[in-house]
Amino acid sequence: MPLDPKALGQALDEDLTLHTTLCRRDAPAFQRACRSRDELVVACTQESRLFTELADQTEGAVSADVRPIRFVNIRETAGWSREARQATPKMAALLALARVPDPDPVPTVTYRSEGRLLIIGPLEQAEQHAALVSDVLEVSIFATGGSGMQARRYPVLTGQLQSLSGWLGAFEVSWSSANPIDLNLCTRCNACVAACPEGAIGLDYQIDLSLCRSHRDCVKVCEAVGAINFQREAETASERFDLVLDLRSAPGFSQHALPQGYLHLSPTADPLARVRAVTQLRDLVGEFEKPRFFTYKQKLCAHGRNEKVGCDACVQVCSASAISSEIKRNQIVVNPNLCVGCGTCTTVCPTGALAYAYPRTGDQGVRLRTLLATYQKAGGRDAALLLHSQQAGSRLVEDLGRMAMLDKSVRGLPARVIPLPLWHTASVGLDLWLTAFAYGASQVWVLMTDEEAPQYHEALREQMAVAEALLQGLGYTGCHFKLIEVRDARDLATLDTELGEGSAQGVGRRASFAAQAEKRATLELALDHLLQDSAARAPTPRGADAAIALPAASPFGTIAVDAQACTLCLSCVSACPAGALQDNTERPQLRFIEKNCVQCGLCASTCPEQAIKLEPRLWLSEQRRQTRVLNEAQPYQCIRCSKPFGTLKGVEVMLAKLGGHAMFQGEALERLKMCGDCRVVDIYTNPGETRITDL
Repeated sequence: MPLDPKALGQALDEDLTLHTTLCRRDAPAFQRACRSRDELVVACTQESRLFTELADQTEGAVSADVRPIRFVNIRETAGWSREARQATPKMAALLALARVPDPDPVPTVTYRSEGRLLIIGPLEQAEQHAALVSDVLEVSIFATGGSGMQARRYPVLTGQLQSLSGWLGAFEVSWSSANPIDLNLCTRCNACVAACPEGAIGLDYQIDLSLCRSHRDCVKVCEAVGAINFQREAETASERFDLVLDLRSAPGFSQHALPQGYLHLSPTADPLARVRAVTQLRDLVGEFEKPRFFTYKQKLCAHGRNEKVGCDACVQVCSASAISSEIKRNQIVVNPNLCVGCGTCTTVCPTGALAYAYPRTGDQGVRLRTLLATYQKAGGRDAALLLHSQQAGSRLVEDLGRMAMLDKSVRGLPARVIPLPLWHTASVGLDLWLTAFAYGASQVWVLMTDEEAPQYHEALREQMAVAEALLQGLGYTGCHFKLIEVRDARDLATLDTELGEGSAQGVGRRASFAAQAEKRATLELALDHLLQDSAARAPTPRGADAAIALPAASPFGTIAVDAQACTLCLSCVSACPAGALQDNTERPQLRFIEKNCVQCGLCASTCPEQAIKLEPRLWLSEQRRQTRVLNEAQPYQCIRCSKPFGTLKGVEVMLAKLGGHAMFQGEALERLKMCGDCRVVDIYTNPGETRITDL
C-alpha cells in the first residue's frame, strides 16, 4: 500500500512519521504517543484490540476517558485498490475525519429486563430452547401444539393468542382459553390420554373438540385431580414478559424492524441462527440504554390541522411501527422504545419537525465539510461520496478492498470514491445531500443492502429524484445522486465502471456555510449557494417566472388557487402549519410566501370549495421569499351600517346555500347580510321577535 507521509502531513497540517509495523517492532513509538495528550489516530482497524490493550498496559499513558484512541481504515478503503497511488487525497480526508470530535451526548432511552422469557411455539421445541437458557432466565412457554416432556419444569400456557405487543422489558401477551383441561391442575398422569376412545387428547394435554364425542371417560379418570371440566367458560388472560422467543413460522410482528427483546426463529432456521438467538437472549438481563434518535417539534409538524390529515410521510415509512397518528391532537407520536434509529422519518419530513439526533445535523455537516475540504486541499478532484451503514455497508466496502488485493481483475474502490459510514443510510437526506454537493462533492451515492426495509429504498429514490431535478434545473450536468443496491461485494466490483461513465459537474466555488439544526434553514443555505454558483457558471439571465419543476415528493412548491371557486373563507390560512398562507387584516386577500410552503397539502384538504392544487417546484426568482397575493375579492358591506365584514362572493354563496332552509326565511335571511354587531342589535330591537318572557 503506497503511503506518502509528506503529502498527507501537508494536507493535515502536521509532520507525520511513517510506521509500517506499528503493531510489531514499532510498538514503542505507539506507546510514546499514548503518553502524549495530543490527538491519537491509528490508521489500522485490524489490530484495534491489540493497540487498546497495549495502551492500557503502557505506564503513564493518558486515560481513554481523557483522550480516546481513534481508529480509521485506510487499507481496504484506499490502499488496496488499483488506483492506490492516486488515493492520497482520500487517505488524508479519512484521517482528518477520524480527528473530528465525537458529538455531544444525546438523551437516552432505558430498558429494564428481569429475564422473564416467553417462548411461543410447539411444546417440544420450546422446551428444548428453554433448557438452553433456563439457568439465567425465568422461562414460560406458550404451547401451540406438539408433545412435551413429562417433567413439569416450566409454566405452560395454551389457548388462542390474541395479541402480542411491547418491547424489551415490557411485552404484553393476551390470550383466550376455552379448552376443558386446566394445565395448572393437570399432573401429566396420561390417564385421560389412555381413556379417550377417539384419541382426541394429545401429549400437549389439550382436547381436540372436533374429535371428541362426549363420552367423558376422561372426566371420570381425572375425577380425583379435577383438571378436566367441559363446562368451563372461555376466559381471557394477559401477562407481561421481558423477552419473547417466537418459534412459529410467521413472526408475531408484521413490521420489518422487530422490537428489541423479540426474537423470531422459523422452523427452517439454520443452527447458527439458533445459537446466535440463544446467546443474545442470555445477555438480555439488566438495564440497557440506547440513544433517543430523534427530536420532535410539534409546532413545525404538518401532519394535521382541525383533525384533517396533511403530511403523513413519517407514519407511512416507519419500518418499526414506532410512529402513530394522533389526529385529534393534530400531531404524530413517536414511541422511543420501538424506534430503531433508522432516521428515514427525518429524511422524508418536509418541515424538519422530526430531526435526527444521533448525530445531529450540525455534527454531520462538520464531518462532511472536514472530509471534503481535506480531500480538495490534498489535490483531490471530483469527489464521489459513498454513504453506507456502519455494519453491512462497512463489511461490503472492506470485502471489496480484500478482493482487489487478491484478484488483480478487481479494481477496488476508485481513488475519488470516499466512503462515509452512517448509523443508518436513510438517516441522511435531501438537506445534507445538497450540502455535501455544495461543499464540493460532485456525486453522492447511497449504498443499501437487504438490511434496510423496502420502503426505505423507495423513499430515498423519491428524495433523490427531487435532488437530481434541482441540480439539473440549475444547469449541473451529469448524474449526481444514485441509490446503489447490492447483495455482496461482487456487486460493488463494477462501481468504478459506473462512476466512470461520465463525471458529474460540481460546483465552481465550494460553500463555507455550516449545516443548521433546522432542516429548512440548511436547505435554504444550500439552495442560495447553488443559485449563486450556477448563475456565475452560466450567466444567462433568468426571467421572473423561471422555475424548476420538481417531483411530487418535493418539499418546495407553490399552490394554484381557482379564483372562481375560492370564496376567501381563509380556512386554508388557519390550516397552514408553515405560515406560507396569510390573510390581510385590511382587505379580503389570500397571500402566500412560497419559500415557506412545504407542500403538505393541508390547505387543499381543508378548502371546502376544493379550490387549491399543489404545484411542486423551485421558483428561482427572489420573489419566492416575498409575499404575493393569490386571490382577493370585493368586500361585502353590512346592509345596516355599511361596514365590510366579508367577501361579496362568500356572502352570496352563503345566501344561495341557506336561502332554501326553513330557518333562514324573511328577516333571518336578511340578518345574514349584516355584520355581527348589527345582527345582534336587530334581534333585540325587532318588535316582531319572540322573546322568552312572551311564552
